[in-house]
Amino acid sequence: MGAAALLSAAVLTACSGTSGLVSTEQVADRQSTDDPQSGGIIEYGHLQEPKCVFGGWIQENFTARQILDSLVSQDDEGEIVPWLATDWEVSEDQLVWTLDLREDVSFTDGTPVNGQAVAHNFDYWLDGGNGTAAAHLGGFYEEATAVDEHTVEIQLSAPFSPFLSTLSQSYFGIQSPTALETRSDEENCRAPIGSGPFTVQAWESGQYLEFARNEDYNSAPANAKHQGPAYVEGIRWSFIPDNTSRYGSLLSEESDVIGEVPAVNIAEVKERFDFEQYITPGRPVVINLNTEKGVFADQQVRQALSFATDREANIESAFLGTVPFEPSGYLSQSTPGYDVDAATEYPFDLHRANELLDEAGWTERAEDGTRIKDGERLEVLFTYGLNTIVTPDGNTAIQNFQEQARAAGFDIQLRPLTPSENSSGAFSGPDAYDAQVGYWTSPHAGILNINYRPGTEEAPNGANTTFLADQGVFSTIQQALQAPTSEEVTEHFSQAQYELSELAPAIGLYTQTNTIAVSEELSGVWLEESQGGPVFHDAYFVTEESGTDESAADESVADESITEEEG
Repeated sequence: MGAAALLSAAVLTACSGTSGLVSTEQVADRQSTDDPQSGGIIEYGHLQEPKCVFGGWIQENFTARQILDSLVSQDDEGEIVPWLATDWEVSEDQLVWTLDLREDVSFTDGTPVNGQAVAHNFDYWLDGGNGTAAAHLGGFYEEATAVDEHTVEIQLSAPFSPFLSTLSQSYFGIQSPTALETRSDEENCRAPIGSGPFTVQAWESGQYLEFARNEDYNSAPANAKHQGPAYVEGIRWSFIPDNTSRYGSLLSEESDVIGEVPAVNIAEVKERFDFEQYITPGRPVVINLNTEKGVFADQQVRQALSFATDREANIESAFLGTVPFEPSGYLSQSTPGYDVDAATEYPFDLHRANELLDEAGWTERAEDGTRIKDGERLEVLFTYGLNTIVTPDGNTAIQNFQEQARAAGFDIQLRPLTPSENSSGAFSGPDAYDAQVGYWTSPHAGILNINYRPGTEEAPNGANTTFLADQGVFSTIQQALQAPTSEEVTEHFSQAQYELSELAPAIGLYTQTNTIAVSEELSGVWLEESQGGPVFHDAYFVTEESGTDESAADESVADESITEEEG
């Protein structure tokens, strides 16, 4: 609420109802200056509410970024830069990573950030504290040891080329071991203790999360725009699932920033507000086909559906040209190692789709055009989490896909899942669906290991939603993860994409994106590079007086950053 952020503390208290987040600094009363000014509370409108402030879901990754520091960050060139870790090296056999830590950082409960705290977090993640962190490091992590007060060693069982890129995600935010050991899981879920720029002040379920500024913050990553505490006093992170209401809150100045800008509003947003779009690396939004049971156990049927629809035109129509079509079912085009030739092996070709279905024995047709084989209709069940995994715009794309696939003889039954159904696990096994729509973010192509590691009785893999159990593909992915050079990593990941394309366990739809629209009264908001989460540590309100010289303020921030880097 940009305007409200300029008002007095008393007015803000009245606006916030039972909220405890109160602005005590009156930005508008300050004299005009070219420097970023301190004060105000950012009103942020977000689509979804997380289950916990930190965790393995992308929504939890976004909130965790506000309060937890990580060991490393990723800059806009894709390079790994220092954060809590100031330096690092890996042994010649690539099995031991040694990280040097900052010596002047404490968690907000007073516990020092040291080698023991970092080692504790690694064990916590792998022992069930964060399923996504465990999915990334599982099969590679052996142990973490504090060598001394400010040095930690991570022992791996095999080389893992994307180790540092993996740690740049906020799934790997470092928490106070004291808090993890002495507080309940519920307490840590709702208000984890980190060393980041904000702390959790309140969580009103179904309405908002409030973050208050950490006045002692001194550990921003090397790619931050400034060091020291955040400029703003806090963030009110409101949950506004309805697209019209969320965008309306920006128009009415109730929100200073909104996330997940509706496609229908993006053209207007680009004219009236600051707009930023992040193309998320990792697995894009795809249709995962059940390769274990049902009609998609037949490779030719999977390939036929891959050819059967004009997906590019579909995505252009559903998102009004605002979200890129993604032909690959395996990696998003922003993922390092993406192979565009492998990604485009299934263009729209209805003739080829019909040939494949004929060869697979689906030669008869019912009166409604659905193909029949041995008296069985080519009827398939698609499930997807609506308003969790799939946005309303994405729902339109899935409905378009359903309609187009009729021409090839598929009868697709859509089953949108409520948020509670989607998280219940009831629709997750091979008996639950023929196809499931999903995505999985990751800053590197190692996501293929998470999505296509064959599950076993001893080590089930819930992230393998196609249930593909191909040892050849798995072996190629392992070669990529353990390759000693970046060239070999790329070569093996390219091979893996071709092998997967031939097996056709998934069909690409569109890139998972994160967008924000920012009021002109707020400056310095940016999307971090590993996952696209909004960063508010560098944000500041532009007063009416200083707003006439916003460019000078931006230059001041840039100059400050340069000075600190040189120092």
